[in-house]
Amino acid sequence: MIGVIGIVIIFAMVFGGYLAAGGTMTIIMKSLPFEMMIIGGAAVGAFMISNDSSAVKHTVRDMRKVFRGPKWKPEDYRDLLCLLFSLIRIAKANPVEVEHHIEDPENSSLFSAYPKIKADKEAVDLICDTMRSASMNYDDPHQVEEVLDKRMEANFHRAMHPSHALQTVADGLPALGIVAAVLGVIKTMSSIDQPPEVLGKLIGGALVGTFLGVFLAYGLVGPFAGKLKAVVEEDNHFYQLIKEVLVANMHNHNAAMCIEVGRQNTPTHNRPGFTELEEALKQLKQAAA
Repeated sequence: MIGVIGIVIIFAMVFGGYLAAGGTMTIIMKSLPFEMMIIGGAAVGAFMISNDSSAVKHTVRDMRKVFRGPKWKPEDYRDLLCLLFSLIRIAKANPVEVEHHIEDPENSSLFSAYPKIKADKEAVDLICDTMRSASMNYDDPHQVEEVLDKRMEANFHRAMHPSHALQTVADGLPALGIVAAVLGVIKTMSSIDQPPEVLGKLIGGALVGTFLGVFLAYGLVGPFAGKLKAVVEEDNHFYQLIKEVLVANMHNHNAAMCIEVGRQNTPTHNRPGFTELEEALKQLKQAAA
């Protein structure tokens, strides 16, 4: 919602200020379709040249994040800590029993209790693969942490690609605006024998290209890229939390201590309160009993 409000403010302030200063939209509206065709078409073409088909689809799909915001909310962090607590507790009490959950998470009662987490393949794979490694005696916490860091860095780099791709487009839009403006000047020069009032309109139309390139770059595409980057960075904390808790488990801390390590490493605005989490864990213990 805040993204939509931001777009409305941009258009209202830019064009509202222009009109309030005595400007007219006639020349802009007349030139806009052609300038947009040149600038927007060139930008889309350059974007497709510099990215493969999967990256293009990834970027288009991720555009929704600008308006939806981060995927993981405070209650999801609480649910994740509860899920990890249940898994660690079972693994310490009965290693054989936990294998059912990590080998077949689709039919696991623990994962099914948290459908949003279960639906995220990366989160489930990260949990199951790490706990499976521990059950296979690959339990050196430092080696496991190194492996997780490399895996998460690769995933993070892939998730950041749409933001980088959009920022590249934003960086090129002002130059494409100049291209459109130059073409407008060429068109104007071919009509140099026309009276000043005609030349004025032609020059104004050419300058629309410069305006449009800069406006799109810094008013829309650049902010979209920045928002995507912020959302990806925010969501990455969720996967970092999984790593922190499971590595703490490999240091042979008890389940409650592992969860507290995770809670302390949760970003402040998403961190569940100690009492809130303690109550949620108490309910899990009662349900298990």
